[in-house]
Amino acid sequence: MVAVEVENRSGIEVEEDAAVALARKVLTEEGIDDGELGLHFVGPDEMQALKRDHLGVDEVTDVLSFPIDEREELGAGPPRQLGDAVLCPQVVGEAWRRPLVHGVLHLLGYDHGPEMERREEQWSD
Repeated sequence: MVAVEVENRSGIEVEEDAAVALARKVLTEEGIDDGELGLHFVGPDEMQALKRDHLGVDEVTDVLSFPIDEREELGAGPPRQLGDAVLCPQVVGEAWRRPLVHGVLHLLGYDHGPEMERREEQWSD
């Protein structure tokens, strides 16, 4: 099972258990059954600083992904270090599922486009 470390620095309550369950569901459906994922909830100021510092765009956003291990084959080695998905609850509000799926898919190497959109719709209902 994928280990998910959750950290909530957003200042508001989030559905942590549901978010972890959804992230694990997406990963399992994508063939990832072992690894480590960080799931972070941050406030708008922190999210804006992250986007500015890492993407050069000074604006708040709903989700950012920071992949660590881009190996295509997991092999028999140690668990895959997937990276971190960072969500801003104040931006996503009640509609957090699709941005979470979006962030996890980016960690798996998906880029924006029809295939990512299809998967987002599949798992965020």
